[in-house]
Amino acid sequence: MDYEVIIGLEVHVQLNTESKIFSSATNEFGGTPNTHVTPLCFALPGTLPVLNEKVVEKAVRAGLALGCQIANFTKFDRKNYFYPDLPKGYQISQYDKPYATKGGLWISWKGSPEDKFIPLTRIHMEEDAGKLIHSHDTSQNKSYVDLNRAGTPLIEIVSEPDIRSSDEAYAYLNELKTLLRYVQVSDCNMEEGSLRCDANVSIRPRGESQFKTRVEIKNLNSFKAVKQAIDYEVEWQKDQYSQGKSFSQMTKLWDATLLKTIPMRSKEMSHDYRYFPEPDLPAIELTDSYIDDIRRHLPELPRAKKERYTKELGLPEYDAQVLTGEREIAEYFEEALKISGDAKRTSNWVKDEVLGIVNKENISIRDFQVGPDRIGQLVLLLRNESISGKIAKTVFEKMLNSLATPEEIVLNEGLNVVKDDKALEEIVDRVLLGQSESIEAWKNGRDRALGAIVGAVMKETKGKADPKLANDWILAKIGPLGEKRK
Repeated sequence: MDYEVIIGLEVHVQLNTESKIFSSATNEFGGTPNTHVTPLCFALPGTLPVLNEKVVEKAVRAGLALGCQIANFTKFDRKNYFYPDLPKGYQISQYDKPYATKGGLWISWKGSPEDKFIPLTRIHMEEDAGKLIHSHDTSQNKSYVDLNRAGTPLIEIVSEPDIRSSDEAYAYLNELKTLLRYVQVSDCNMEEGSLRCDANVSIRPRGESQFKTRVEIKNLNSFKAVKQAIDYEVEWQKDQYSQGKSFSQMTKLWDATLLKTIPMRSKEMSHDYRYFPEPDLPAIELTDSYIDDIRRHLPELPRAKKERYTKELGLPEYDAQVLTGEREIAEYFEEALKISGDAKRTSNWVKDEVLGIVNKENISIRDFQVGPDRIGQLVLLLRNESISGKIAKTVFEKMLNSLATPEEIVLNEGLNVVKDDKALEEIVDRVLLGQSESIEAWKNGRDRALGAIVGAVMKETKGKADPKLANDWILAKIGPLGEKRK
C-alpha cells in the first residue's frame, strides 16, 4: 500500500539571556554541577519566580521573525509531572494562552521542485528542567541530579503536521536554526542542548484525510538523528500495518547506537499534566507599541537577504545561499562589498578563499584573521587591474600572517601588474622564441594554443603581466588564428 508520511516537529530552543527565566542564576552552559543555581532552582520553600523581561523580548522577536501573531494577553501555567530533575514537581509553561500563534517557515531542499511553506501551530515560553547524570559504574546503579540547566528559558516551536518526509524535516530544522541565529535569540547549538527536537510521526494510506496513530520520538540530538529516526519509524509503522497489527500512541527514544526507535512509555495527553494557571506569576499584557518596537529592530531576514542578493546584486542562487547561511557571513560580505564595489568578485573571495579557511579551521568568520575591510581592498585592486588573479592569491597568503593592507604588500613586494608597453613587448618577444610549437598550432587553427603562450608570458613575469595587454601583444606578433588543416 502507498502511504503518506505525516510529521510534526516540536522544537525546544534555549534563549541566550544572561540569567534564567524566573531567577537571577546565570544562564550558562556547563560548569560544575549545581553551581549556576539559586534557592529557586532547588524549589526551596518560600522562593517565588520573577519573570525575566529579556526572555519575553527575545521570545517575541523569534515569533515576529517567524511571522506569528503575537498575543496582547498571555499567561503562564503549571504543567504537573514528577521526575527527579524537576524539583518543584511541575514545570512553568504555557497552555491555553501561548504568546504566539500561526506563522510559519519557507523551506527548500535538494530535489524539491519548489519552496514549501510549513505553518506553525504556536510558540510558547517555558522553563527547562534539570539534568540526570547516570553512573558509568553499573555495580553502583546510581544517578545524580544537576540543576544548572533548571530554569533555563525556552521557547517551544510547534509545527503543524504538514511535513511529509525526513528530507523536509531536515530542511525545516536548518532554516529554523538559521533564522533564530539571525535574530540572535539563541546559538542553536545542538551539542550543548540549545536546540532540541521531538518528532511526531504517523502514516496513512495516500488519499485518506484521517490521521492515524502517531508516535513521538525523543532524544534527537542532531539533524542527522532526526532524519534517521523518522526514516526508521516510518518503515516500522508500515511493517506493523502490513501485518495487520495496531499500536497505541506512545513515546519512543532514538537509540543512535542501534539506529532504531525504542518504546519508552505510553504518550501523555494534555489532561495527564493537570494544567492550571500559575498562581505566583501575573498575566502578561503586551502592548501593540511594545510589539511594533521589537518588529522595527528586526534585521533583514535570510530569505529576504537571499532574494536581494540574487535580484539586486545579480549573484547566482548558490552564492546567495552560501553568503546568507549565517548572519556573520552576510555581514562580512557586505562590509567587504562596501569597499570593493564588485559583488561577484567579492562573493567569490568570501565563499571560496575566506570560508575555505574558516571551515577548515572550524572557527567563526568573526575570528578569521583577515577582516572584511582588507578583503574588500584586495578585490578593489583586482577590479582596478592593479594586480592579476594569481598575484591576488599571493597577496592573500601574505595577509594571513600580516596586518599590512593589500596595497602595502603589493608595493613592498613589487607585485604591481606590468603595464609598460615597451617592457611587456620585450618580454613577449623573448617568450615567443621558445613557443614555436604553440605558434605553429595557432597558425593551423588550434585556438587553445594561445592560452599556452599567454601562460608562458605570465610565468615569465611571475603573474605580474597585464593579461589583456599581454594577449594583445601576442596576437600582434603571431597574427590571426589560421584555418585548420583538412
